Amino acid sequence: MAEKKVIELIQTLRGRTGAGMMDCKKALEENDLDIEKAIDWLREKGIAKQAKRAGRVAAEGATSVRVCPKCGKGVIAEVNCETDFVANSDKFRGLVNAVLSYLMDNEPKDLEEARAATQKDFGDAGIAVGEKLELRRFEIVHKGEGHCLGSYIHMGGKISVLVELEKEDEKLANDLAMTIAANAPLYLGLEDVPAADRERELGIAKTEVANDPKLANKPDSVKATIAERKADKALSAYCFLLQDYLLDPSKKVGDVLKEKGNKIVRFVRYALGDGIQKDQGQEN
Repeated sequence: MAEKKVIELIQTLRGRTGAGMMDCKKALEENDLDIEKAIDWLREKGIAKQAKRAGRVAAEGATSVRVCPKCGKGVIAEVNCETDFVANSDKFRGLVNAVLSYLMDNEPKDLEEARAATQKDFGDAGIAVGEKLELRRFEIVHKGEGHCLGSYIHMGGKISVLVELEKEDEKLANDLAMTIAANAPLYLGLEDVPAADRERELGIAKTEVANDPKLANKPDSVKATIAERKADKALSAYCFLLQDYLLDPSKKVGDVLKEKGNKIVRFVRYALGDGIQKDQGQEN
């Protein structure tokens, strides 16, 4: 094979794996210039490196969201790596975009199916950047008839939001998505608070009421009412409809929606690394 062709193969292999030129040259020589076998060979050489890092936590990375008005759906996902240096690299950003495209086009039924289908992409990218990479979570939203989807990405992917409105109003949907990113609501309204969360908050409120000397002589029925109100007040801080609207803090989100004659059907908010516990000795 002509020397020029070999050089092209080396460049292609470097582009797909991020390996050094001499490593790529050796991989091709060891595998009769078969680029796929050469990739496997390099991956095998890299497996030991990755295996040593298997226990590390992929807590950096990016969240992202994409809306397709034509097909009436949106997708939101989180892809993790180990360091913010890699998170800001072109290779990692390319992987995130590829994952969003796959999710949008193929709609896997669950995380297991999505990970299996993108395993090669993650393997190639992991070798190239030398870190553990992982598709952590995703959600696909199909908008209802006459509904509208809005989205917002904060700080390059630290937070991503997808929101569905009952009526078409793209600007309002995007503004609400921005407000959700800033306010970090857990629920839409008080009626949407899960029973377990309410019981937990109510239990705390009842204890506070029972230990308040000012309420010691109040009837049990009054104490119960006070506890209910305390629980509602605490939970209200996490209900989106009761929070301040970012673009006009003098109004509550619920008031803005009422003025616009619109309603929120649902929202999804991903904050990078939510719930992930980093190793104490892991470097950023």
